[in-house]
Amino acid sequence: MDSKEFVADKPHAVCIPAPAQSHIKAMLKLTKLLHYRGFHMTFVNTEFNHKRFLKSLGPNSLDGLPDFRFEAIPDGIPAGSDEDATQDVTLVCDAIMKDLLLAPFRDLLLKLNDEDGSTPVTSVVSDGFMPFAITVVFFTIAACSFMACKQYPTLVGNGLAPLKDESCFTNGFLDKVLDWIPGIKDIRLRDLPANFRTTDPDDILFNFTMESMHRADKASAIILHTFDALELASCSGGSLIYA
Repeated sequence: MDSKEFVADKPHAVCIPAPAQSHIKAMLKLTKLLHYRGFHMTFVNTEFNHKRFLKSLGPNSLDGLPDFRFEAIPDGIPAGSDEDATQDVTLVCDAIMKDLLLAPFRDLLLKLNDEDGSTPVTSVVSDGFMPFAITVVFFTIAACSFMACKQYPTLVGNGLAPLKDESCFTNGFLDKVLDWIPGIKDIRLRDLPANFRTTDPDDILFNFTMESMHRADKASAIILHTFDALELASCSGGSLIYA
């Protein structure tokens, strides 16, 4: 059996992380684990981060293997970003929320499916904060952080978010205890992820997080970057996988 036949016999998973360093590192580790388990893997970066890899590691560093390859898609952000600095998080989230990466990602999947000698894509594992590509989602955050983010719509519905004004930062409002989050006891508003603390109803990071949580409900499975021994109470129930 030649290498092309070998590759074609494997399931083919495409992994796409959010374009930030910690997300890329965590997704790459998951990609390696799936490859070890017998998957043909395609790892997708944005062109900005793909170029940074090549600049740091060398022009042939991402050549890959017949069953483990790297691809890149545009990120929808205007050119001009400093190639040696992390991109503006607000701009990245805005581009993702506007689905500016969706068409390039769809085109890539079509290209992968049309290639001779390569197995068709059988699954997509997307970062939970890349909600345009949902099938299986991988949140590179702890279970408690995921469960806290899941409460954002409830906070809005109860009038607790966004914050009414700047006085909420100093008047004790953030010390309010939340007693309804599964698996988490005695958590206060101030203990929620930092992007919760906004007074702007149009805050991009807050709304991006809320939209990502909403779309995650449509996933066939959710993978969390944690250990069940540490966060079993937060992970219990549902189609959650611990990684």
